[in-house]
Formats: sequence, structure tokens, C-alpha cells
Amino acid sequence: QVQLVESGGGLVQAGGSLRLSCAASGRTFSSYAMGWFRQAPGKEREFVAAISNSGGSRDYADSVKGRFTISRDNAKNTVFLQMNSLKPEDTAVYYCAADNTAWTSRRSYEYDYWGQGTQVTVSS
Repeated sequence: QVQLVESGGGLVQAGGSLRLSCAASGRTFSSYAMGWFRQAPGKEREFVAAISNSGGSRDYADSVKGRFTISRDNAKNTVFLQMNSLKPEDTAVYYCAADNTAWTSRRSYEYDYWGQGTQVTVSS
């Protein structure tokens, strides 16, 4: 069992930055690939970024590539999402998720554990 708790969301102006954190419980965090997803009102949940269990492989949605960076600290059981050059269309609830595999995935149904989400609002 893995429990995930996101933090770092908030209100920011367009062009600003936020850093999301996701703290995981359990002693097997380094076995899990991790992902960030987001869901805007009235829209389906969408993939944002993923990182392999070792951190050696990363994947990004085209909409955030070059602006967002995913990273992890396996010693601290934490995954991060650094978000720069934020746009109003980035407004959503952001979720972190854990996939009991080494490799990244864009498919939400492959993730085994989910956090409760953190709200990110970008004003224009």
C-alpha cells in the first residue's frame, strides 16, 4: 500500500511558477514509476508528466514540454513537478500517481495509487 499526499498548489499569475510535491509513504517508493495528471472542470483527466523508478527516464505531454520538469528524490520518498511559464489553461487539480513498474506510462489506468489532488489556478 502506498499513500500519496500532494502539496504546493495555489493561485499564481500567468507567467509565474509553482513547485508541486508529492510525498509517498512506504519503503518501496523507489520501485514505482511516478506520474502527474491533471483535471480541469468539465474535462477528462489528462497526463502531464511521468518519471521512471530510478529517475533516468522522463516523459512529458506536449502541452507542458519545455515548461514543466518532473523529478524525484528516492531518499525522501518524494516526487516533484516544477511548473514554469504557467498559462491560464494549466488551471486544474493536479494529481500524483504511483505505478508499480519501473517504466513511465501515460495511461492513467495503469497507475495503482493516487493522491487526493492539489488545486492550481493560473490567472490571466
